[in-house]
Formats: sequence, structure tokens, C-alpha cells
Amino acid sequence: MLKNKKIIVTGAASGIGKAVVKQCLDEGASVIACDINAEALLELKQRLDDAYFLDTYQLDVSKYEEVVTFFEYVEAEHSDVNGLVNNAGIYLAQNIMNYQVNEIDRVLDINVKGFIYFTQLFGKKLFQTQRQGVIVNMSSVSGIEGSSDAIYGLSKAAILGLTKSCAMNFSPYIRVNAVAPTMVNTPMMATIPDWRKEEYVTHGLINTPVMPEDVADTVVFLLSEKSKHYTGATFDINNGGYLR
Repeated sequence: MLKNKKIIVTGAASGIGKAVVKQCLDEGASVIACDINAEALLELKQRLDDAYFLDTYQLDVSKYEEVVTFFEYVEAEHSDVNGLVNNAGIYLAQNIMNYQVNEIDRVLDINVKGFIYFTQLFGKKLFQTQRQGVIVNMSSVSGIEGSSDAIYGLSKAAILGLTKSCAMNFSPYIRVNAVAPTMVNTPMMATIPDWRKEEYVTHGLINTPVMPEDVADTVVFLLSEKSKHYTGATFDINNGGYLR
């Protein structure tokens, strides 16, 4: 389904990002996996068959200079890139009244600015040469329904606005869509308060837990030509727990 696609994935070394990388490769894509954790990137590459085309790149998505350097590398080594999955993010599981200024900055720098930096530079690269491409942004049900962590919820709501605006800005060359999962079984889930986990499960109309691979299925669809009529859309993956 993704033959002839070359896709950048941020936050690629664990959780949803790792599942996205694996499924993109399984569908025939080439992948450039980015993460701040160099050791986890190495482990990711070592676990995959040599038949896959996987390149890895260590960087901090919140550092603009590092993102610029990465895109210079992309231009030199992967000039045919045509897909971007903005996935890197953090969740501190705090009440807004307990946040320190540096913590607010950290969440917004990674969860919002990181998306902006990658989107801007990817968009410039393709748009200026009128090349077709796709961006998939990882938001969250928290960006739609609110979050017990207000700063995280704010950051994920911002991604929905970024998605819609960039769908207009990059038309007709780059499609831009968002995915908004409910609670997913990843390492991040350990930081979600128990009462909130119970609320997510209770609201669901489907009893099967959402796994990283389930989210990756939707990301792969949005990267493929099967979704060619979708842009500016948000895809809820929440077991019907939050209808709108």
C-alpha cells in the first residue's frame, strides 16, 4: 500500500511511533526514523530485517537548529521523501496548578513547536517544487474532550488547528490529516491517573483495548493513496467513547 513512499516518523523508537515505523515498512515504504533516544533507535534498527529500508536519525524535535540540520541531511540523502508522521510527544500527568514554567515550556516545545518545525520544513521542501506528499499529525482524544493534564490537552488541541490550517496552506500538493487516539497501551499509559483510565474504558462502546498497531493502521491508511480524498480531517480512534 505504501510502495514508492519515503516517510519521516518522529518519536519513532517507542510506543505508537515504533508501531508506525514497523507497519510502514511492512507496507513497502522506506522510513527515516527520528527520536531523541539514540540507544532505542539502534535497538529498533537491530530488531528489523535487513530487507527493510530503515534509516535512523537522533535529534530533539524541539530544537529548531537540529531540525534544520536534519532536513539538510534529508535533502542530501533522501530528497525523494514524500511523507511525514509528526508523532513525538510527552505527557507529564500534572494538574495545571502544579506546573512550573520550565515544564510548560517543555511540553509546548515538544508537542507543538516540534510539529510546527517539521511541518514547516517538510512543507517548504515539497510545496516549492509542487510535489505531492502527505502529513499525518498525532493528536489525542485529549485535544477534543479535554485532559486531566491541561497543558497536554492544550498541546493536542493545537495540533488539530495546525492540521486544518496546513491542509489549506499546502493545498493542492500536500494532504494533512490528524489522528486522535484514546488511551493506548504504550509506556505513556503508566502516567495516566487511574480514575482517568477507568473513565476511558467505561465510555467505550467497543471492549477491545486500543493498541499501538491499531493506531498505526489508520496512519498507514492516511499515508496511502486510499485516503486521497481526505485532508484537514481528524480520525478518532476511541472505541466510540467520545461521539461528536
